[in-house]
Amino acid sequence: MRKKIIIGNWKMYKTNSEALEFIKAVDSKIVKNPDLIAGIGVPFTALSDAAKVAKNLVIAAENVHFEKEGAFTGEISIPMLKDINVKYVIIGHSERREMFNETDETVNKKAKALLENNMVPVLCCGESLEIFEAKKTKSWVENQITKGFANISAEDAKKVVIAYEPIWAIGTGKVATPEIAQEVCKVVREKIASLYNQDVANEILIQYGGSVKPENIKEILSQADIDGALVGGASLIPDSYLGLVNYK
Repeated sequence: MRKKIIIGNWKMYKTNSEALEFIKAVDSKIVKNPDLIAGIGVPFTALSDAAKVAKNLVIAAENVHFEKEGAFTGEISIPMLKDINVKYVIIGHSERREMFNETDETVNKKAKALLENNMVPVLCCGESLEIFEAKKTKSWVENQITKGFANISAEDAKKVVIAYEPIWAIGTGKVATPEIAQEVCKVVREKIASLYNQDVANEILIQYGGSVKPENIKEILSQADIDGALVGGASLIPDSYLGLVNYK
């Protein structure tokens, strides 16, 4: 049985002091569950203090550069994250792709660099409303997975967390039905099986993201190929976040 993994993605919300206040309110109230990874993706300014304070929460970064150092003004490197004990990193989020020119190729470079440093990439994929309505979701997502996992070994592939997020369901209040989410997450798992083998596909964790709330998370996580959630707005409020990670 695969673990469940629920990660909040705060995006550009919360100052350092607000992040610490949230973690102090939530961390001790997370129900101990060896089969659940509960985490928060926090802004860069809050990462160091958050990682020091969190005991039960996994603290994730929202992005990283694939080079270990260099003349990349405004970027954050993997050694910088390792130095403050951050292990999980969200890469390839649709907002990074759409607004900051992230590509499948840079996502792949980041994934490989993270794996080389024993860190966990949370690799995002997903389609626009235009792609969804044109019924091209399957080929679109398969292509993202193929390029994102290029030249990654089977053993390393197992360590990656995949987050499927239909762009049309992020922050819109629209949510893919559990059946739609399951259908695409199954496509993702089958693509991993074709790139590697069924054992890798059976082990890899796949999240769904897009207007996930405490009210619908249980039904979403009951789907065969959905192992968790990457959650935006509903992860910003302590009670709401606790409703997500303590969904049972």
